[in-house]
Amino acid sequence: MRAVQDQPTRRVRRRALAAGLLAAALTLTAACTSGGDGGSGWRDGDSQATPAPKAAVSIVEPAADAKDVPASTGITFTTKEAQETTVELKDSSGEAVEGTLAADGASWLPAGALEYGETYTATVTATGDDGRPATATSTFTTMAKPDNQVRISSFLGDGQVVGVGMPLIIKLGRAIPEDYRDDLQRRMTVTATPAQEGIWHWVSPTEVRYRPKEFWKANSTVSYRVQAGGLPLGDGWYGRSDLTVDIKIGPSLIMTVDNRTKRMTVAKDGRVVKTIPVSLGKKSTPSSSGTMVVIEKLRKTVFDTYEELGPEEGYRTKIDYAQRLTWGGEFIHAAPWSEGQQGSVNVSHGCVNVSMANGAWLFANTRIGDPITVKGTERKLQNGNGWTDWNMSWEQYVKGSALPYEPTAAETPDPDTSPTA
Repeated sequence: MRAVQDQPTRRVRRRALAAGLLAAALTLTAACTSGGDGGSGWRDGDSQATPAPKAAVSIVEPAADAKDVPASTGITFTTKEAQETTVELKDSSGEAVEGTLAADGASWLPAGALEYGETYTATVTATGDDGRPATATSTFTTMAKPDNQVRISSFLGDGQVVGVGMPLIIKLGRAIPEDYRDDLQRRMTVTATPAQEGIWHWVSPTEVRYRPKEFWKANSTVSYRVQAGGLPLGDGWYGRSDLTVDIKIGPSLIMTVDNRTKRMTVAKDGRVVKTIPVSLGKKSTPSSSGTMVVIEKLRKTVFDTYEELGPEEGYRTKIDYAQRLTWGGEFIHAAPWSEGQQGSVNVSHGCVNVSMANGAWLFANTRIGDPITVKGTERKLQNGNGWTDWNMSWEQYVKGSALPYEPTAAETPDPDTSPTA
């Protein structure tokens, strides 16, 4: 009889215990759930919502499915709350295209012009501080190869060693309209080691030059690039190709001529190494005062001025050790016939006359691009009469840029190395 009576009692206690555990579980759940969302309920573990990335990105250009895109195109995009941004560009076969992200982080430029008539896919990935990436893609097709192409050329070639006053000179096979010069200048970059501030200056619609703020630092290496391949240059014309040139700057050799003393002072790497007597242009044909650079060097040549000066003043003379300074015909050259006047009287037709020995020494030590400043003559150098980039102040020179000039931020002095009062 006791056995039969005990069974119901145990069943009741089990139910009571189960009810107590369920109540405890519900109490704990309520304590760990933020209130007010009304979202309590059973959920499958695989259906939990993934938080959206904090970063956002969209491609501005080229637009998705765009056709006839210039082969010079870069990838322009916008990002939001991005800590890191990467760009990948692939052609139709899946081959990746090399390129560089712009300093402002808002665009990416291929290392070279894209192929004509090819389809590419750009993928931009932005990652925020939550580590979650956001991506945007754009597939586009480049234009067919254009018939009208502008040739881009450099006066200097790879490996040349030039003077500290040498401007970088780019020639264009066609006049570039003003509205397109800024686009081209954005694709013209100069890298110098050590770094030096400089800017491009449009001499004419077909020529643009670059010079640093001060003379190039001696023994620098300089690389300049024009990414003009496929770039629209106005009136249905496009850049023919990209151009890259690597040069070296030689020792600093600076010549200074003073008409008052009739002497040339030659300084090499900041130290005067030679003083040379000179004869400059006589009053009827004065030498130009200003800063010029050596444009070309001719070991032997012939000066023929009959057409310019006429039969009475003109002459035809063999010349040794000639170094051109202006397009108008001013040279440094050996003049053995005026050695008696050199250092005291001006008798030339505008040139800087030196002796045969000094002419040979100068010719052996100078390079294309070495600067010379002439002072105190009756005529001022006309800008454009030679490579007169250094005859302009820096303030004048930057006005020839198609882009606004942005000065390099001044370096903050190191308090440990700054002089103290």
